[in-house]
Amino acid sequence: MTSRPQILLVAGARPNFVKAAALYQAFDRAGLTTRLIHTGQHYDESLSGVFFEELGLPQPDHYLGVGSGSHGDQTGRIMIAFEPILLAEQPRAVVVVGDVNSTLACALVTAKTVYPDGSRPLLAHVEAGLRSFDRSMPEEINRLATDSVSDLLFVTEPAGVANLKAEGVEAAKIHLTGNVMIDTLRRLEKQARLSRADERLGLKDKDFGLVTLHRPSNVDKPEDLAALLAALKDVSQELPLLLAAHPRTQKALQGLGFESFEEPVPGWIDRGGLALCGPLPYLDFLGLMIKSRVVLTDSGGIQEETTVLGVPCLTLRPNTERPITLSEGTNQLVERPEVLKPALARALSGALAGRAPELWDGRAAERVAAVLAERLAGDESGSPG
Repeated sequence: MTSRPQILLVAGARPNFVKAAALYQAFDRAGLTTRLIHTGQHYDESLSGVFFEELGLPQPDHYLGVGSGSHGDQTGRIMIAFEPILLAEQPRAVVVVGDVNSTLACALVTAKTVYPDGSRPLLAHVEAGLRSFDRSMPEEINRLATDSVSDLLFVTEPAGVANLKAEGVEAAKIHLTGNVMIDTLRRLEKQARLSRADERLGLKDKDFGLVTLHRPSNVDKPEDLAALLAALKDVSQELPLLLAAHPRTQKALQGLGFESFEEPVPGWIDRGGLALCGPLPYLDFLGLMIKSRVVLTDSGGIQEETTVLGVPCLTLRPNTERPITLSEGTNQLVERPEVLKPALARALSGALAGRAPELWDGRAAERVAAVLAERLAGDESGSPG
């Protein structure tokens, strides 16, 4: 084992890579040796492979290649694949990010692992404490379970600190460090503004809305997805919308008769309506967010990114685990498809102006690295206990 503190940094899905990029670089600057684990939870090239080049991440040290599957199947296969790597590497710490199945699976394995010398790895969760208070969301279960077994909890906003304390977590474990996703956004914002994806897709600056959908509550039931699509088509007559469809959403849309996810034909925006395309690389998608007039989404990370960019965001959900995007940012909840039109009118009127929350300043990963380095330096045995 290296004499420098060794960390396994776990990423498996699109938003994980954005956060992992900031952490990997900050860990390196703090003198922490890091090995990157890619679970393969997202395996489409546009969702994972290209991100490594764009985000400045090295190729993963270990690729688990688990692919898609049910929650239980996917989580179980990640655990089975990750355990021998953890035992072989014997890192001082494992860092998991976000709330996807990869996060929970690797957290559970880490929390139950004891090395032959009797020590155990430290488990750190970045983006801890977020709560939607809706246990029908798989991500909420992942958040609760991961936080409950973690030794260090790095929090993006004050509500997360309050949630953890209300759950009985001792204060010494909790660190309000800011939002590492915003670190990457700030670092690459200039490059994203140079993206020409808008020209390729026939879009006009501040004359379109950008849409993403992937939550089970929106896409898994055909009747719910059909109602949401009808509402989107209705408002798209006022503002053209581009739906960048996640693979999960593509499959659901195909069940409703949509067949093509090729790039929209030139001139479509002049006719208005709803156009579809497949997933987009990070820089192209960030560039489109910057140039859009409004973003409609069910993604947690996009709520945060639009808040910092000052772009109005309509979250197509009845709740959010990121309340600061409502109180300080540009976010508004849209609880039902039938209220989408008035919500859009409010967004287009300029009523959703906000500001970047405190500590969302591009230095969150540095603060995480500093806490982790100090903890490892003071714990030479490798045991968090």
